[in-house]
Amino acid sequence: MMTRIFLVGSLALCSLSVAQGKPLEDRKAVTYSEIERGLFFGVSGGFWGTINPPAGSGSAQYFSPGQAALLELGYDIGERVSPALFFLATSNRMGSDYTGTYRDMTGGAVRSGDYGSIAPGLGARIRVVGLKDSQEVTRTWLYVRAGAAFMLYQPTTLIQSGDVLVFAGPGLEYFTRLRHFSIGLDANFNFMALTQSVGFSVLPFVRYAGF
Repeated sequence: MMTRIFLVGSLALCSLSVAQGKPLEDRKAVTYSEIERGLFFGVSGGFWGTINPPAGSGSAQYFSPGQAALLELGYDIGERVSPALFFLATSNRMGSDYTGTYRDMTGGAVRSGDYGSIAPGLGARIRVVGLKDSQEVTRTWLYVRAGAAFMLYQPTTLIQSGDVLVFAGPGLEYFTRLRHFSIGLDANFNFMALTQSVGFSVLPFVRYAGF
């Protein structure tokens, strides 16, 4: 009986010494990035103006205010470069004296009035100057954005040909404290190469990054 008690006591003392000899590791704290980057999705919309809309002979041509909406999907390469695929849709208001470029076999206009376009393309933001907040986190960026797209006008009975859109301009982006979200403003000069039309756009945007 005494032998059994001695053995049990010895095992208990050994277990206690082993437990005391092994240091307890603190649970590692979960850390989060102040700004999430990587795969991102963006939505923007705003003003789209065309100074000289596409026009054939006999068609009035004057400044046309309009609207645009844009969806983009891209990826952040570090904190400065963000290429993206985008899909742009525009709408321009015109009067009944605007007859576009399309003419029938007799040389007459087929349709008059407003027109729009859709344009899939590729662009990129290159962040140039970053400003830090009170916590030394660079949240505000000044950048340059440039890109190109293939543009299809609607209705085709007003402007039948396609076009090539080339654009560039400055922008401002602020990375919010919600980590995944940033907001900003694109201001672009737009050139439609085939119709030789020019214009400009101002598009506020919201972006979600870090899927």
